[in-house]
Amino acid sequence: MIFFTLGTQKFQMNRLVQAADDLAMKIDEEIFVQTGHSTYVPTKCGHTQFMNENDYNEKIRECRILITHAGVGTIISGLTAGKPVIVVPRLKKFHEHVDDHQLEIAKAFAKKKNVLSCTEVDTLQEVIKKAETFEFEPYVVHGGKIEDIVQNFIYMF
Repeated sequence: MIFFTLGTQKFQMNRLVQAADDLAMKIDEEIFVQTGHSTYVPTKCGHTQFMNENDYNEKIRECRILITHAGVGTIISGLTAGKPVIVVPRLKKFHEHVDDHQLEIAKAFAKKKNVLSCTEVDTLQEVIKKAETFEFEPYVVHGGKIEDIVQNFIYMF
């Protein structure tokens, strides 16, 4: 199962939800999408707007690949569960956020080979194929508060 999650931010990410729906017609694998505040409603894959913590964690445990916006908490949840993570950052030009800070987060994690970054959803199927053989580097926490770790991580680049 491929699990797409868009978190709880009050912004839509219709392009990723639609890409998941389109992908469901092209591959023979279950796709489940947590759509958040997106307005596009999938018709070809399982979905819910929001999930409780237990269901969310279960989906992460069950999935083969996790595809997420560049929410640091979700990225770290996927990495600590040992899942291949593909990050599709929210972009200002699509009105998915107020700025492009998620692009910087995705680049920082991708540079360390913890995740694969995908900014163009029309390449998502190819990035999924790459994730199947990519040698992801393990995510290592060196201690400290998560906010400090993330800020230091981002500002290193």
